[in-house]
Amino acid sequence: MSSTPHDPFYSSPFGPFYRRHTPYMVQPEYRIYEMNKRLQSRTEDSDNLWWDAFATEFFEDDATLTLSFCLEDGPKRYTIGRTLIPRYFSTVFEGGVTDLYYILKHSKESYHNSSITVDCDQCAMVTQHGKPMFTKVCTEGRLILEFTFDDLMRIKTWHFTIRQYRELVPRSILAMHAQDPQVLDQLSKNITRMGLTNFTLNYLRLCVILEPMQELMSRHKTYNLSPRDCLKTCLFQKWQRMVAPPEPTRQPTTKRRKRKNSTSSTSNSSAGNNANSTGSKKKTPAANLSLSSQVPVTHQPHMVPFEQRGRSRALGMRPSPPSPCLSSSGLHDAPGYRCDGGRRANSDGR
Repeated sequence: MSSTPHDPFYSSPFGPFYRRHTPYMVQPEYRIYEMNKRLQSRTEDSDNLWWDAFATEFFEDDATLTLSFCLEDGPKRYTIGRTLIPRYFSTVFEGGVTDLYYILKHSKESYHNSSITVDCDQCAMVTQHGKPMFTKVCTEGRLILEFTFDDLMRIKTWHFTIRQYRELVPRSILAMHAQDPQVLDQLSKNITRMGLTNFTLNYLRLCVILEPMQELMSRHKTYNLSPRDCLKTCLFQKWQRMVAPPEPTRQPTTKRRKRKNSTSSTSNSSAGNNANSTGSKKKTPAANLSLSSQVPVTHQPHMVPFEQRGRSRALGMRPSPPSPCLSSSGLHDAPGYRCDGGRRANSDGR
């Protein structure tokens, strides 16, 4: 009976210590590795459908690809949308490239709520050229990628800033043509510009014109209109947007006006209520005084004690006229009236 060698890291599924591996999210660098393998599986017969499937697998529907580099006439920056990305990768191979892959070294990852950002300051785009001569081009720069934080983990933004490039020619080819100065002169010339072929550069320049025309192309494909009609409808819609601003911009102004009116009305109403309340408070003492409780004022000069005036003002009431008992004439008991310590007496004598 043969026995299998014991592996300390092997756990039988029928054993008591078997555990299923927990699912984990694919690392962003592994997605670049998968993209390199997919590019290597490309054949000469790969058509536009193959490139569309490639872009759908690794790029989001609203993805953007940006290339920044410096040429002889100054710095350049090209940004293309999702519909033009498949054609960009195909132009790389149409320029004589037989192999394309990316190498990321010492990349930094940062996780956000809905995305993962990969910042690699030492990224190399390696292309193998078969024509016009066998050359290996290493384009170095900084690559910043933004992936969606989901199961697909597709690229949302691609920004590659090229710093330098190197074209490597095998020594065997130089040894073969060492005696031919014309071939050596041809080998000494660069076959790329900043690591990009002329096919790719021309396509990027064309994308500057094609990118604004994406709306016309999609309208022509959807409604089957003529180019002139598509242009008219697009211009008319843009004119409508410029003339009639969107409604959501008007809502904040109306709300603010309502708030101002409400605050002013509430302040006015509160002020009016306060005024009415104060007026009512001032009027109530006079209104409560009946004709029977009012004391007739004599034509003779009289004086009101200072203490009585202070007490009546403190109570917020009008001071009553002095009784005849406090008049200067010295009358202490007037007919029909009674002196009650400076207070007002009733007219009936009770």
